[in-house]
Amino acid sequence: MAAFTADEALAVAEAAPTVREAAAALRARFAPWRVVVVDAFDMRDEKPAAGGARRLLYLGASDGHCWTVTSDAARASGLFIAERA
Repeated sequence: MAAFTADEALAVAEAAPTVREAAAALRARFAPWRVVVVDAFDMRDEKPAAGGARRLLYLGASDGHCWTVTSDAARASGLFIAERA
């Protein structure tokens, strides 16, 4: 698995023209991490792991069934990405 850094992930996400292309680029760079496009409104009460001019990234952790937002990069195995509102 590729080593994850929030700064690198944000740079990848910000460089893509659309949020869906950003998700695809993040999946390619950080495989086998899961990357899910979400609405910023749905994440309004969560603290992003990284935020740029156009995109917000949140770390996701899973117990194998449910996903949660986490601030612990050691537990993370995925990213939620949203367009900045």
